[in-house]
Amino acid sequence: MSLILKVPTINDKPKDFDCLFQLWQQVPGNAKEVIFDFSKCHFLRQNAVAFLGGLARLIESRGGKVIFDWDTVKRHVCMNLKQNGFLYAFNGADEPWQGNSIPYREDLSQDRDGLIHYLAEQWLGRNWVHISDYLRALIVGTTWEIYANAFEHGQTDIGVFSCGQYYPKLRELKLTVVDFGVGIPDNVRDFRKIPNLPAEQALQWAFQKGTTTRTGNVTGGIGLDYLKKFVHINKGKLQILSHDGCATIDKEQEVYEIKQTFFGGTLVNITLLCDESYYALGFEADDEPLF
Repeated sequence: MSLILKVPTINDKPKDFDCLFQLWQQVPGNAKEVIFDFSKCHFLRQNAVAFLGGLARLIESRGGKVIFDWDTVKRHVCMNLKQNGFLYAFNGADEPWQGNSIPYREDLSQDRDGLIHYLAEQWLGRNWVHISDYLRALIVGTTWEIYANAFEHGQTDIGVFSCGQYYPKLRELKLTVVDFGVGIPDNVRDFRKIPNLPAEQALQWAFQKGTTTRTGNVTGGIGLDYLKKFVHINKGKLQILSHDGCATIDKEQEVYEIKQTFFGGTLVNITLLCDESYYALGFEADDEPLF
């Protein structure tokens, strides 16, 4: 018997992440066939695209069959899924094109060079956010840490999923990275040998300067501290949801809390403000503008 997942309109407010996680919760591990129905969906943000792609691959990895009911997809939603490459990934037709999307991407293994190019050129390199080359490299390296931790410690068998979008009217640039592994709280608990560490405290530790669960010769090793600082300066927003923990950093606050809706993996949602400002960090060269 087929399971029908009714995908609603999804933005990236707290309730929208709950909707995504509830879809994940609806799928049993032994599901034989899952149909994605979009008849009630009028809009999908980049977080939904990355998450639904990962959920589909998770179902397939368990031996289930995934059916996207394309006939239920609204025309404008379908056009966006064509542009960002989601449609191409799942039906092999309608090749994507470069518009305001940062392409939907699936990484089954750790393709460092490919991901660095994706972050540096397709996300931050299209003149939507005005930053120095040094700062761009720093943010890319910090964001790469998210992928590296997922691959090295997240124990994800199906890889990492990404998608982004530039919203001209809002002047916002967004990127979502999601994996369906063991989640940051378990990763931090194991690393720090504190099995009962609450999820929100594990996330708070991950944001501290110099923290990383990676070992050996790593290029990151800076946790998420620089990304957090830039989001503050940029007046953007950084959200990380893993297990029942949620971290939200914006220009005004840094909040770590427990949520009612549980998700076993990790979802990172980055929002940057696009304006004519030139952003730099205070430790750059003296001839560089400071924030």
